[in-house]
Amino acid sequence: MRILKEHEIFFLDPSELLRPEPTFADKSPSQFRDYSVDTEDPLKERVRRTYREMHLNQTVDFVMGRREHWLKFNTIKMTVREALEKLNDLVDESDPDLDLPNIIHAFQAAERARSEFPEHDWLHLTALIHDLGKIMAFYNEPQWAVVGDTFVVGCRWGDSIVYRNDSFVGNPDGDNPNYNTEYGMYEPNCGIDNLLMSWGHDEYMYSVLKHNKTKLPDVACNIIRFHSFYPWHNGGDYKHLEAPKDAETRKWVLIFNRYDLYTKSEVVPDIEALWPYYQTLIDKYLPGVLEF
Repeated sequence: MRILKEHEIFFLDPSELLRPEPTFADKSPSQFRDYSVDTEDPLKERVRRTYREMHLNQTVDFVMGRREHWLKFNTIKMTVREALEKLNDLVDESDPDLDLPNIIHAFQAAERARSEFPEHDWLHLTALIHDLGKIMAFYNEPQWAVVGDTFVVGCRWGDSIVYRNDSFVGNPDGDNPNYNTEYGMYEPNCGIDNLLMSWGHDEYMYSVLKHNKTKLPDVACNIIRFHSFYPWHNGGDYKHLEAPKDAETRKWVLIFNRYDLYTKSEVVPDIEALWPYYQTLIDKYLPGVLEF
């Protein structure tokens, strides 16, 4: 087992651990997103406990409180490059024997996007920065409020949410008639951009982009905002809340998720050689020092 450096912290993202897309992986499709319960399997237990804490504690009131806290954007100021390098001190607890800095995953995802869509430079940068919101983990945010699949709060929880059958037991929103019905506090077909999402790195980074007046197109911001919203884009839940324009968002989220695979790739990008290209994209779409 690898030894953590003093400034590192264990970091488990169950949404990245068990991806559904086998395109770039060495596993068979049956090994992806295996959320079966096995109390004798330490890794599965860590994943289950992460989701249990998330589903128990992520309520409308909790999310509103985290938004109030984080969306002041007064935690830290740094450039995109500094934020990417900061994430190198987050260690994925799901594979403690593999010393794979997050920045390698970021560049692998970006280069896959660049290979498939060379004409869409905004997509290359989107892939590079999609996980930057995870810096919340350095500032006392519990992992269950940073990582994992996201879901809608304020209405009945989607059927395809992992561990759905029992992990929400005790969440007070389940007993609140304002929040526990099919539509809850929403109107039919209000659009996913009008939903209150569980708090995590997706929603935070989306808000960071908007606050810092990014020049990335809206579709790029929505990819970041909803890339962990598996119950919607992969499970088919919440269709009654979709607006017609959401089909385009879902299309691009599914494209992006082909690149967002945390796999043991034999191809490690030459990051120093790639930095000049990606720095031009940062300067174009998200320049200077950002407020997080």
